[in-house]
Amino acid sequence: QVQLLESGGGLVLAGGSLSVSCAASGRIFSDSVMGWFRRAPGKEREFVAGIRWGSGTTAYADSVKDRFTISRDNAKNTVYLQMNSLKPEDTAVYYCATARVRIGVPRGVDNYDYWGQGTQVTVSS
Repeated sequence: QVQLLESGGGLVLAGGSLSVSCAASGRIFSDSVMGWFRRAPGKEREFVAGIRWGSGTTAYADSVKDRFTISRDNAKNTVYLQMNSLKPEDTAVYYCATARVRIGVPRGVDNYDYWGQGTQVTVSS
């Protein structure tokens, strides 16, 4: 069992920055992947970024590449998502999730086993 708890989020003006964190408790393995997803009103949950716990390999959705940065602190069992140059279309509930896969960073919702409760990010124009 893995428990994930997001924190951070909030309200920010367009062009601003925000960071969200995800603290994991339970067994985190070197072949675990930590992912960030988001769900905007009226839309499906979508992949934002992911990182392999062991190697640090990352992957990003095209819509956030060069604006968002995912990182992890193994000692704290915490994953971070730094969001810069935020746009109103980034407004969503942000979720972290974890999966165990041998290679790569999966982007599908169904690949992930455990999910946090989500944190709201609102970008105002």
